[in-house]
Amino acid sequence: MYSTELGQLAGQPFAKGHATGNDFVLIADPEADVDLTAEQVAALCHRRFGIGGDGLIRAVPTSKVPGYEQQVAQNPEAYWFMDYRNGDGSIAEMCGNGVRAFAHFLIAEGLVDLPVGQSIHIGSRAGIKMITRLVEGYAVNLGPWGLIFEDQAEADSIDSMVKPRGWEQALPALSITMGNPHTVVALPDIDMLDSLELFAEPEVAPKPENGTNVEFVVPNEPLIEEDGVAQVTMRVHERGVGETLSCGTGACAAAAAVRYWARGTALINQWAVSVPGGLVGVEFRANDAGGEDTILSGPAELVARGMIGAK
Repeated sequence: MYSTELGQLAGQPFAKGHATGNDFVLIADPEADVDLTAEQVAALCHRRFGIGGDGLIRAVPTSKVPGYEQQVAQNPEAYWFMDYRNGDGSIAEMCGNGVRAFAHFLIAEGLVDLPVGQSIHIGSRAGIKMITRLVEGYAVNLGPWGLIFEDQAEADSIDSMVKPRGWEQALPALSITMGNPHTVVALPDIDMLDSLELFAEPEVAPKPENGTNVEFVVPNEPLIEEDGVAQVTMRVHERGVGETLSCGTGACAAAAAVRYWARGTALINQWAVSVPGGLVGVEFRANDAGGEDTILSGPAELVARGMIGAK
């Protein structure tokens, strides 16, 4: 399988990493020599015949990524580009958990020096992102969030309907962009959340142009704890993957949606999002442009290294 489907990748070093259970195959390509195909990515991410992962991340110089060279011209610090692919081989704009795993990989490979408290910029298909190393984990500024179907959302606070597999009734939802598309559904209790079958893609109407990740979220009761942090629990079906244990941009979208729905009562800036793979933090922070940025924080680690196709 490796020799026929992975071709030139045979012998390529890789690492396996995850961030709250969202797992990735990571490869360093400092000379931009690796020309990945969708079939190769899908083969590597296959959980039976490959290494296994929700996606693949290639570290490549931003200056050598066609169509994105201008990012390093705008910000010379954005030397490295996070080339992210979904597990089925399709290209994705951004992955919030993947950014943290990417930063951890760059440090482990000796490609960057990032002491605790310091930040780096990276290139991505969703623009330049800033990553800060924490004592335990990483925080990434994902930039502003937005409404995908703005007019409908502002009029009705919802803009689409979502029907999970096996359900007769579609549920109201709100579509959020975090640089990549999300559709968020609020559920009343954990039992309903636990009962969802998310291996199959939920039906979404209308669906964002390039497809969407679908988050199902249950606000805690009470929503805001004594420390002022809002608590929600989430599951997600990721576009091009299926259900994953975590989705960083999805956690941000879920917090943004619940915050949007609750905007008449309180403007909550600190959120804790519980996912099957752990806990991530989301902060909404005012920026110099008069808007607000979305900061995702959480752990990341590498769990294995190897050589593709090694016998």
